[in-house]
Amino acid sequence: MKSAVETLNPTRVRLTVEVPFEELKDSLDAAYKKINQQVTVKGFRKGKIPARVIDQRFGRGAVLEEAVNDALPKFYTEAVNEAELSPLGQPDVDITELKDGETLNFTAEVDVRPALEIPDYSGIEVEVDAVEVTDEDVEKSVEQLRERFASTSPVERAAEDGDVVTIDLEAKVDGEVLEDGIANGVSYTIGSGELLDGIDDAVKGLSAGEEATFTSELKGGSAAGKEAEVTVKVTQVAARELPELDDDFAQLASEFDTLDELKADSRKRLANMKQFDQATQAQERVLEKLLELVEVPVPEKLLEDEINTRKHNLEHHQLGQMGLTLDKYLEIQGKTAEEFDTETREAAVKGIKTQFVLDELVKKENLNVNQEELTEHLMRRAASSGMSPDQFAQAVVEGGQVPLLVGEVARGKALAVVVEAATVKDTNGEIVDLDDEEEETEAAEASETSEENTEG
Repeated sequence: MKSAVETLNPTRVRLTVEVPFEELKDSLDAAYKKINQQVTVKGFRKGKIPARVIDQRFGRGAVLEEAVNDALPKFYTEAVNEAELSPLGQPDVDITELKDGETLNFTAEVDVRPALEIPDYSGIEVEVDAVEVTDEDVEKSVEQLRERFASTSPVERAAEDGDVVTIDLEAKVDGEVLEDGIANGVSYTIGSGELLDGIDDAVKGLSAGEEATFTSELKGGSAAGKEAEVTVKVTQVAARELPELDDDFAQLASEFDTLDELKADSRKRLANMKQFDQATQAQERVLEKLLELVEVPVPEKLLEDEINTRKHNLEHHQLGQMGLTLDKYLEIQGKTAEEFDTETREAAVKGIKTQFVLDELVKKENLNVNQEELTEHLMRRAASSGMSPDQFAQAVVEGGQVPLLVGEVARGKALAVVVEAATVKDTNGEIVDLDDEEEETEAAEASETSEENTEG
């Protein structure tokens, strides 16, 4: 077999392959064997029909077609390996010449990973938010904890902001009560925004036994998105009572004996959270700077596939779980379809460029992934997916996704190398020393992109 490569553009090549006919022998034998099992010829046992009889009865062309279909993937793969290409997606194959007993010639056009030059990245500098925990932050955190331990008690007065009301609801569309439009004994905290738009104004000022009617757009159910006339009846008004902020509260709400100890722990936790956010911010900004340094051509077909995948996942998975259509989502976000398309395209381009650049860095820095790193990453992915580690691992193995996870970890390590080499300062001008383990953990998450379309 002989092959040659022609570069059509930075992300697409054409392979020209010439195969001497004798190299088709194994595929021809397999073709005769396969046809033998599928056909019956009087006078011959099944599977024992001579090749010349098959040629006479069914035509040599049918045999050649079967043999070529069997052989093409093997010769294409050999040509790709010989040229040391990294193909993306499936090739467009065209058989240019097939002479029985002489030769098989074909071309294969395919998208490939572009050759990238990674420049010196040690000069990258970024600025991140300083880690500062104020007394106000601590007070807000403690107050949120206090809210969780609030108690309620019925009161004989009109409902006010912050009260917990028990209500009955009835929704009508076009004057007809919906089958799923009746709910009784619903507990609702006024001002929480957890139910229908307009309900807060409707129930405020109502006492137990009183009702009001208002119009609102339904968020779910059989008439989601439609305007409904909603009648709300208050059956009970209860006032929320917050516990006193003292040592007794600290003992009730935590493992600490005093309020001062509780506040000190809150301050520590808030600092850890802000350090985590700071590390994430550093990774994102270093990655942006890195991408600015590298010229990365993006294959158009790969980009379109990535855009379609992102739209499909949003529309059929994320929004579907929330009971939203794409149009309704755009309305809530205040975006036009054109703005959404532009943002999706920009995100897809960034995702593909990120993967290309970090994969190139993995090779340049000779980075490897060990079993412990892969296991830790698998545990994190399992937690974010809501599956147990065993369930997630089984799904990954059965789906043949292990190489994708290895790629994610390797790219995370590559980004961590760049972050370590970069100069990171906070808004106070102080040098930020990011913990290596945190870097790799966050980088692995920051560098994850949609994999199914970008792996060849």
